[in-house]
Amino acid sequence: MAYTDIDKPSDFFKSKIWTGNGSSQDISLDFAPNWIWVKQRSSTRYHNLQDSIRGVGVQLFSNTTSADNADTSNITAFNSNGYSLGAGDNVNKNNSTYVGWSWKGGSSNSTNTSGDRDTTVSANQDAGFSIVSYTVSGTSAHTTGHGLSKAPELVLWKSRDRAASWSVYAKPIGNTKVLRLDTTAASATSGSWNDTTPTNTLVTHGGYYNGDKIIYYAFHSVDGYSKIGSYTGNGNADGTYVYTGFKPAFLMIKCTDAARSWQIHNSKSSPSNTGNTNARLFANLADAEATNSSLDLLSNGFKVREGDDLNTNGSGNAYIYMAFAEQPFVTSKGIPATAR
Repeated sequence: MAYTDIDKPSDFFKSKIWTGNGSSQDISLDFAPNWIWVKQRSSTRYHNLQDSIRGVGVQLFSNTTSADNADTSNITAFNSNGYSLGAGDNVNKNNSTYVGWSWKGGSSNSTNTSGDRDTTVSANQDAGFSIVSYTVSGTSAHTTGHGLSKAPELVLWKSRDRAASWSVYAKPIGNTKVLRLDTTAASATSGSWNDTTPTNTLVTHGGYYNGDKIIYYAFHSVDGYSKIGSYTGNGNADGTYVYTGFKPAFLMIKCTDAARSWQIHNSKSSPSNTGNTNARLFANLADAEATNSSLDLLSNGFKVREGDDLNTNGSGNAYIYMAFAEQPFVTSKGIPATAR
């Protein structure tokens, strides 16, 4: 059983759904968010990613290579208990439906001088999540401090200044390979991490364009709250079961040895008493939410149900996943979460 000191995951991560009103509205949470990811469900719009370090009015998009985009009509404020929306179509078009995922970083930004390049960090060590900003100086390999107490297992890294793919480090595929969040590409050999595994203080990067501003999001697993891991598909409707130690509220899956999409499931879009969710989005696509895939979000993990869905269950294919809890299976007090 997985035990956790985070008895209430909604203090650190939350999934919300809403209908746009074409004007403005506030989205309420149980915490002050630092990273917010919004996607229109009902139609084709870009994924909208904003964070408290870059500030309101600046977006990146997981499904494109675009540099920072200036637009003040989307997320207009990071509040003490949620965030505010403007009238932007990416987040609040009248009568359109949306889902938003929010993570809590640090209570304030800090300067980290652990690496070769100083960073601005919003780090939540308890939740294993940090936002890191820095400027490339020179074109050689370099290190940056991430602010966590353990080594990141997943890093989403993006240049803010140029049209360039997202670089993704994932512990299960190692430090010599990279995934691209904005494409279907399989993992490929790359110097993005300079063949060096992140440590409990540093991420090592390959050479890059001098002067580019960088943002990255770093994660490690926290028992009962979050899990980054891997599994092998079996190509069967009685699919692979993966133990996470909690009921997932958010689950993103990527095949690493074949060209497949980054598939996202969340417990809000198609909740059911059985835990089955057939609604899915794709981090690398602007597509509307589709309902042609089946996956069970269980009290202690998830089970793939589609034998012919190569995004999640190709026979013999390797997959990575990142999941965040709706509730832990067992709390730090040894109490089943359902008994609270």
